[in-house]
Amino acid sequence: MRGDASLDGPEGSDAGGDLDRGFDPVARLGERETSGLRRDLTPAEAVQPRTRIAEDPGADRVSFEGDERLLFAANDYLGLAGDDRVQRAAAETAREVGTGSGASRLVTGDTTAHRALERDLADAKGTARALVFSSGYATNVGVIDALGPDVVFSDELNHASIVDGCRLAGAETVVYDHCDPAALRARMRERAETEDGATGESWLVLTDSVFSMDGDVAPLESICDVVEAFGAWLMVDEAHATGLYEGGGGIVQREGLADRVHVQMGTLSKALGSQGGYVAGSEPLIEHVLNAARSFVFSTGLAPPAAGAAREALRIAREDDEHRDRLWENVARLREGLADAGYEVWGETQILPVVVDDREDAMALDEQLRKRNVVAPGIRPPTVPEGTSRIRVAPMATHSDSAIDRCLTAFREAGREVGVI
Repeated sequence: MRGDASLDGPEGSDAGGDLDRGFDPVARLGERETSGLRRDLTPAEAVQPRTRIAEDPGADRVSFEGDERLLFAANDYLGLAGDDRVQRAAAETAREVGTGSGASRLVTGDTTAHRALERDLADAKGTARALVFSSGYATNVGVIDALGPDVVFSDELNHASIVDGCRLAGAETVVYDHCDPAALRARMRERAETEDGATGESWLVLTDSVFSMDGDVAPLESICDVVEAFGAWLMVDEAHATGLYEGGGGIVQREGLADRVHVQMGTLSKALGSQGGYVAGSEPLIEHVLNAARSFVFSTGLAPPAAGAAREALRIAREDDEHRDRLWENVARLREGLADAGYEVWGETQILPVVVDDREDAMALDEQLRKRNVVAPGIRPPTVPEGTSRIRVAPMATHSDSAIDRCLTAFREAGREVGVI
C-alpha cells in the first residue's frame, strides 16, 4: 500500500495528471499528408528486374494482383540478389553455421562465415583487415562515434547515416560545398587559424565516393591532397561503389588510393546483393572499432547466411566481368535514350537522376511511369534541394534489352503526358 493516497489520482496531485503528455501519431501523419511527404510501404513479390508490386495492406496479408512491373528502383546493381550461386551460398551457410548469430560478435556471435567474408573484403579493399556490421547505417554511426573526432568536415550531400554519425559522436561538424576540394581546404584553413584549431584537435573528413541522389563521384585524389596537407584523417563511404569496379573494389580502388584513405566503409546490401555493412582499414583501426563502436558491440552479429551470400557475391564481382560490363552497357543505353527524349540526366555513374525541377511534376511522372508498369521513384525535397526534384533511375545488370527499351518508351510517353518533355 502506498504511503500517500493522494498519489493514486490527479486530485490533490502536483504532477499534472490531467495533462496529456503522450503522442498523437494521427496528427503527425496529417502534417506529413498536408506537406506531401507521407509515404506508404509497397511490397514487392521478388527482388528481380521484373516483379509484381502490391498496394500497402497495412497489417493485412499482402495480395499481389495485376501485371509484373519493371523495377528500376533497386540498388541491386549487379542483379546478384537473385543469382543462383549467391542463393546457394546463403543456404549452405545457414545449414553449416546457422540462420542467426545468436549473440554479439564479442560474445559468441563471431563465426567462420564472418571471418571468411572479412578476409575477402580486406583483400578487395587493399587493407590489413575488415569488420562487418549488421547494416551500412550501423557501420557509419558506429565507426564515426568510435573514432570520436573533435571536428568533422563533411560534404554537404553526404548520406543521412554520416550526418547521424556526426550527431552521435558529438563532434563539431563543418559542412563544405559538395565535391569541392577548394572549399574543403578553405574550411580547414579557417579552423586551423582558430585557437582550438591550433591545439592538436583530431580532424576527420567524411565523404561518399558515389553520391546516391546525384550519381556523381567525389574527387578523391584532390580531397586526399587537402586532408594530408592538414594532417587529418579521411573516411570514404563506398556504399554505392563497392563491387562495381575491377577486383570488386570501389572508387578508392579505381583511383589507386587505398594507401591514402584511412577508413573505407561500404555496404553488402547493394551491388553485393545481401545485407550488412563493413569498415576496412589498418589492424589497429579495426581492433579499436570492434571494441568501441556501440552499434557493433551491442548488436547481434550479422546473420551468417547474409555473410555467406555477400562473400559469394564479392567473389563473382571480383572474378566475373560479365555482370559489370552488362551493367555499364545498360547505363549507357538508358542515359543516351533519356537524353535523346529530352530529359536532363545528371551524374556519371549507374545512378541516373532524371531532373524535372518541380516536385509535383516529379511525383506525377512517377505515377505515370507506374501506370506503364515501370517503377522508378520520384525524389523530392527535403531529400534533395528545392528545385531539383527528380526520378532516380537505377538499372541492373540483369535488365534485358527489351526491358531497357520498355523503360525508355514509358519515359517518353509519361513525360509527354505530364508535360515535362
